[in-house]
Amino acid sequence: MSSPSTKSASRRSAPPVLSDAELARIAGELAEGKPPMVWFTAAAVGVAEGKSGKVVALDDPSAGDFLQVRPTGSKDVLSFGPSEVTLTKPARGTTVAPGGSARTRPESAPAPSNRKDNTVTQPSTLPSAATPAPRSLAPVADDPKPAPATPRPAKAPAVRKTKVAEVTVTLTGTADGEWTVDVINGKKRSVKGLAVSSAAVAQAAKILHPEVEEVVAGILEAARGAQQAKVAQLQAELEAARKLLEELGD
Repeated sequence: MSSPSTKSASRRSAPPVLSDAELARIAGELAEGKPPMVWFTAAAVGVAEGKSGKVVALDDPSAGDFLQVRPTGSKDVLSFGPSEVTLTKPARGTTVAPGGSARTRPESAPAPSNRKDNTVTQPSTLPSAATPAPRSLAPVADDPKPAPATPRPAKAPAVRKTKVAEVTVTLTGTADGEWTVDVINGKKRSVKGLAVSSAAVAQAAKILHPEVEEVVAGILEAARGAQQAKVAQLQAELEAARKLLEELGD
């Protein structure tokens, strides 16, 4: 049977939740380009309690786990809720079992009794030719030892999915037939205003989808017509200039 001190040591208080002031402090340090250091609480899933990490971004609080944290020694960025991290550094000497649960001290078995088994020998008082064998009483058994408490199995860490950054590719075309490509990887613009040929755009549209091919083909046809009109205008201007030059030469 467990003692009262063992029961009280096994009780865990609910972890604190980050206040609005602490969240504002984290947002301010991120705005200054200084990722704040936090420590994981007992509510953190998949990370040991007391381990440190840095907040790299804040998402929409309505998402629940909106704090993006990179644990110390890891390259992965994981999502946590405001009850899973704290700005207060834990005291030294805290022992944490795998999965973030505190390790309780196993109950000690009662010390074995130093009392020896008492064997009483009583000689027979009846006269006989031969001395009978002494009669021994059964030894007095010690108090039964209580069975040790079965330790609780450690909580297996939950597998947390790593977020994959979204990639956005934007294709922009003008009436003159000029095309550019922009690529955004997550929140970072990797490619900006990269010029591509009309032939490459037409080939890519044909591979993607018939509807995309139809839209791009219409834009290319309009650009082709505009260029033909421009060529015709330039040819007319060139012919007029030649006639004027001939007149001036005469």
